[in-house]
Amino acid sequence: MRILGVDFGDSRTGLAMCDAQEMLASPLAVVHEHNFEKCADKVAEYAKNEHIEEIVVGYPLNMNNTVGERAEKCALFGRMLGERTGLKVTMWDERSTTVSAAYYLNETNVRGKKRKNTIDAVAAVIILESYLQYRKNTAK
Repeated sequence: MRILGVDFGDSRTGLAMCDAQEMLASPLAVVHEHNFEKCADKVAEYAKNEHIEEIVVGYPLNMNNTVGERAEKCALFGRMLGERTGLKVTMWDERSTTVSAAYYLNETNVRGKKRKNTIDAVAAVIILESYLQYRKNTAK
């Protein structure tokens, strides 16, 4: 199944997708859009063009497992994607994915403007890989 991973941000939204066998998650794009509705439209267009069958949106719970303002905004974005695409949208705990993405980029010596344009897509890959691992571990 082709699944789209989404790391929603106010100005940049990272996208990643996996192959049909759910073996490999790869960066797809970074959507540069400040307008909430337009961003949802652009992500929905990627889903359509890439023949996506499910969407996973990062859900940034607080460290104490409570739902904050950011998580609520991501949940709203997920609902909008579901309405626009008709696809199943899963909210997935993404705590510390941006930190992990920054660590990975440090280790691979990605700096400056390239880093800023890459970090959100890398975070989307981390979200998607975590979800794929969960699916693999809970498959019947």
